[in-house]
Amino acid sequence: MTTHCTAPLADIRFCLYDLLQAEKLFTTLPGCETLNRELADAVLDEAAKFSQTVLAPLNVVGDKEGCHYDPQTGAVTTPAGFKHAYQQYVDAGWAGLTAPEALGGQGLPELIGAPVKEMIDSANLAWGTYPLLSHGATEALRVHGEDWQKQAFLKRIVSGEWTGTMCLTEPHCGSDLGLLKTRATPNADGSYAISGTKIFITAGEHDFTANIVHLVLARLPDAPKGVKGISLFIVPKFKVGRDGSQGEHNAVHCGAIEHKMGLKGSATCVMNFEGAEGWLIGAPNKGLNAMFTMMNTARLAVGLQGLALSQRAYENALGYARERLQMRALSGAKFPDKPADPLIVHGDIRRMLLTQKALIEGGRALGLYAAMLVDIQHRSRDAGAAKRAEALVSFLIPIVKALLTENANECTSLALQIYGGHGYIADNGMEQYARDARITTIYEGTTGIQALDLLGRKVMQLRGEGLHLFLADLGAFCTQHADDASVTEFMPKLTALAKEWADVTQVLGQRAAANPDEIGAAAVDYLFYSGYVAMADAWVRSVAAAAASAQPDAFKTAKTQTARFYFARILPRTRTHLAALQAGAESVLAMPDALFG
Repeated sequence: MTTHCTAPLADIRFCLYDLLQAEKLFTTLPGCETLNRELADAVLDEAAKFSQTVLAPLNVVGDKEGCHYDPQTGAVTTPAGFKHAYQQYVDAGWAGLTAPEALGGQGLPELIGAPVKEMIDSANLAWGTYPLLSHGATEALRVHGEDWQKQAFLKRIVSGEWTGTMCLTEPHCGSDLGLLKTRATPNADGSYAISGTKIFITAGEHDFTANIVHLVLARLPDAPKGVKGISLFIVPKFKVGRDGSQGEHNAVHCGAIEHKMGLKGSATCVMNFEGAEGWLIGAPNKGLNAMFTMMNTARLAVGLQGLALSQRAYENALGYARERLQMRALSGAKFPDKPADPLIVHGDIRRMLLTQKALIEGGRALGLYAAMLVDIQHRSRDAGAAKRAEALVSFLIPIVKALLTENANECTSLALQIYGGHGYIADNGMEQYARDARITTIYEGTTGIQALDLLGRKVMQLRGEGLHLFLADLGAFCTQHADDASVTEFMPKLTALAKEWADVTQVLGQRAAANPDEIGAAAVDYLFYSGYVAMADAWVRSVAAAAASAQPDAFKTAKTQTARFYFARILPRTRTHLAALQAGAESVLAMPDALFG
């Protein structure tokens, strides 16, 4: 059974052109001089068409069939139709959409690539995981690779002829990369022999491409202990010479694929490296720095995955609520000519639908803003603007990744609830979205890891540089729109929260200086608090942008009323998170381990 899949182009275009003023941005960014609204809209239209007609019908196929693993050869066969869809993707040029033109890409900004990714993942997230890490591998090699590595590997990844992976996790260590044991032994020809086992490797093996380029974290023989002794290596499935020629099968094989709760059409692999030929990327023992070039890109992408699943579930739940007849409205029949009223008239159904709508549209505004900052960081000729954007996006990425994926769990659960028993069974697709969404809060760093990154590193270690910039922008917006009637009702709450956010952060910093455990105890609540305030800012900006736009009156009204719901029903969650993070670490840490039994 195929559920409905209609790309939310109206809201995407609103975010791009009205909220973020993308057309003005394109004229200032190098490489975007020829990009205009007509071209951008054409790209979005084609992405919607590809997603809806090619990928969406395969979503349930991938879930039911899953991937097939041959233990004799280590080969992985993807679900029926997946490989052909990938070839169509490559033939249409989607693989290199945002890659530099010098590498064979189209050079489009991330602000266009991000909504394309949302549409692809909304149609078929399991399929979308295969090209996902190629984007990150491109960035890592482009920034840190040697010239010959760029020539030998990059163009083929950009074209989609090959795909890339990111190999971090090992059986004994997940997020604690300081414990990894994979070894890299130097060879006489300048290459390295890579030995070890990596697990949970997305698209580590598949039948899409002739080669797969693994980016692998490993230790050199003389490496210091901990994260300071990690290096990054290119380890292709088939050996690649310095001239780019593809050789024999490398000593890397898929040892198994995982049997998972969701994303069954995505191959999650155990990868065994048995003295495989690899090449060092960047400086020895500096692999984590190079890997984070991939990681930040991947974390933003996973946030968009959460948004995509939320959108698909909401679209179908809304359609069901409009059609399904159940009981009468409490205030009297709304459709007296029918045997019962549709679900959408009932208060609790409307609460669940509005919660989804508010989190999705607020999340889209926040996620695309982060994508725009990535473009400014990497493309702006103004060094100051680029540095400012880097600090802002570094601060926002853990919020976007964690909040949008946690929202996906909430939104897919609410969509299933609207269907009732018909959501719990497989026939209507809702339970697949709920299962698929669950991993998004885990891979590329759990919500707890994102929270520690936000509070421990981005706020405490970096002295809140990104937060200060964000609050400065928020304050400037409030000053600029002080007399804007469209947002007057929201301003007192937004300005009060901005001050509170700064004050709370300062107090947390003082407590953490006396007891570092305060960071761990408060981090997740601090992240949610920050995320809901950041989304409130996005909502007020959205209302102001809609009011000043040429959008239809109905669109403007919907933005205002959804913002009111967000401020009245979702933003109060900050009170709970504030109380929890202010409660201190004692209640979290006081109980002896033995008493947990």
